[in-house]
Amino acid sequence: MGAFKAYDIRGVFGKDIDEDLAYKVGFFLPKLLKTNEVLVGRDIRLSSDSLYEALTQGVMDSGNYVISIGRSTTPMVYFSTVYYHCKASVQITASHNPKEYNGLKISREFAIPVGGETGLKELEQMVNNEPVVKVPSDKRGTVKVVDAKKAYLEFLRKYQPDFSNLKLAIDCSNGVAPLIVKDLLGPNHIYLNFDMDGSFPNHEPNPLDPTTCEQLQKTVVENKCDLGIIYDGDADRVMFIDEKGTYINADHAMALLGEKMIDMPGEKIAVCDIRTSKSTTDYLAKLGFEIDLWKVGHVNAKAKLRETGAVFGGELAGHYYFKEFNNCDSAMFATLMMLSVVSNHKREGKSFSEVMKSIIHYESSGEINFKINDKDKVMETLKDVYAKDCEKLYDFDGYRIEYPTWWFNIRKSNTEPYLRLVAEAATKEELAEKLEELKQYIHD
Repeated sequence: MGAFKAYDIRGVFGKDIDEDLAYKVGFFLPKLLKTNEVLVGRDIRLSSDSLYEALTQGVMDSGNYVISIGRSTTPMVYFSTVYYHCKASVQITASHNPKEYNGLKISREFAIPVGGETGLKELEQMVNNEPVVKVPSDKRGTVKVVDAKKAYLEFLRKYQPDFSNLKLAIDCSNGVAPLIVKDLLGPNHIYLNFDMDGSFPNHEPNPLDPTTCEQLQKTVVENKCDLGIIYDGDADRVMFIDEKGTYINADHAMALLGEKMIDMPGEKIAVCDIRTSKSTTDYLAKLGFEIDLWKVGHVNAKAKLRETGAVFGGELAGHYYFKEFNNCDSAMFATLMMLSVVSNHKREGKSFSEVMKSIIHYESSGEINFKINDKDKVMETLKDVYAKDCEKLYDFDGYRIEYPTWWFNIRKSNTEPYLRLVAEAATKEELAEKLEELKQYIHD
């Protein structure tokens, strides 16, 4: 498929993405975004340093300037893009992907993401087709190194709650979360996989895979922690574990975050991706939120927050977006909000698991992947069969079809050759029955 994706540039290092590609992206990005400087950060992956050197050489050879923030989380790059008034930024990361991957997340001014339809396709054309003509040596740009961490921590500390009554276990996945996590959460908790190591020796940096959370789950239970927290490789995603060691789906966690976000500045709108549980949307509505279901993907979520003025949003993938954070996602901001809510409930005598039990009243399939050649045909068949007598039909990013006691979403992956199915029902029995029914139609 190549390295240029719907939301970023990403692939296997040495195969899909290499120093030559990074150099050309650096060379042409200032032209694309009409700026003379590019802010650049990078994660801990083994190939990130060489990609950084190539990308920054490209920027300078085009006669433009680099603001380097060094090792960084992806949200630190978003924050710095706004803080330093930059019109272009790049985070070198492959997020939650395995160690052999790397990539480039590109933003324009105000940390607005550059996606396939908002500049990446044009950039791909430049990289593939335009000649690289270096400026004379006396016109070449330079690198300015800045300390972005200090300002980022000052910003986050404004939102630090009192969570002194909580005992935490925190899995950093050997990614870049350790750059800031102890500064904000303190040293007196249990930290797992804290050493930043781009070979990810203990588990893949992907908290969406429940197997990566097994060590954390065991640690939480054995040490009688109030909750567990796990970050992905670039610390833009976070997932939570309750005190019983139960993995909390990100959309269910979003419901609980709503208790804090309802009092934050912004329109009382919650932007939820189209796969979001009805347990979550029902609970957020009770809190006073207007629910805005929308397309999957950070490019889409951030645009919808800007369009509506929504106070926050969330995705099944563990991204949480905040108006207070320039409509961007920050795992650390989400962590502080969650600690505030869980701490308050503990003071009232309620555990994390008890609170979640009161919220979740639908049985969920989770996201199920099907490798299908003719995806459109399958989707249209499901629409023809189920849409005619449904309660609600959402026809963007696939279809979400709702009935009084169950619903499903079928959509094409933006990054992989799959059809993705999510279904929920009021009982386990109904969910099992409906999944078997749906699967009869999901084949070539």
